[in-house]
Amino acid sequence: MIDIINSFWSSAILVIAVLLVVVLIAIYNRLVRLRQGVRQGVADIDAQLRQRHDLIPNLVETVKGYAAHESGTLEAVIAARNAAASGAPSSGSEVALRGALDKLLALGEAYPDLKASANFQSLQGELADVEDKLAAARRALNAATARFNAARESFPAVLFAGALGFGEADFHRLDASEQGTVDKAPKIAF
Repeated sequence: MIDIINSFWSSAILVIAVLLVVVLIAIYNRLVRLRQGVRQGVADIDAQLRQRHDLIPNLVETVKGYAAHESGTLEAVIAARNAAASGAPSSGSEVALRGALDKLLALGEAYPDLKASANFQSLQGELADVEDKLAAARRALNAATARFNAARESFPAVLFAGALGFGEADFHRLDASEQGTVDKAPKIAF
């Protein structure tokens, strides 16, 4: 009789241990999948920033043809683009680039011929499209980060996440050039 009881407890402990290992594997795999979503979001933002950086030289060359004496603005845009392309996406160089681009696009208002240029309009449209995609990529990153952090902090993952090497993911923050424009309605001119 004692052998049967010992056998039962041994089997129960073995089943519980196997069940615990299966749960740990499931938690680990889920956290890995969600962390990859966060990493993909960061890569998407990097891709959109590279695309924006690649558009800038074409935009500058188009403006040069119409506003050659605006060399200070054009040089500032190129310098800001080069700094942003070599720096981290969250660095101040992206803020400087956004400001320089705003000045460059404002030249379109000062030069009616430039504003009417099909090439300038096309590049301006492409840049606006890239900015929209960049904003969408940032929203997707924040959503992936929220899912990862929620899964990491929920029970029973909260018991094992730290020990398995899963730290909290950071949300993407708006840079200074974007913070002032988020709450404002866009200006529409006819």
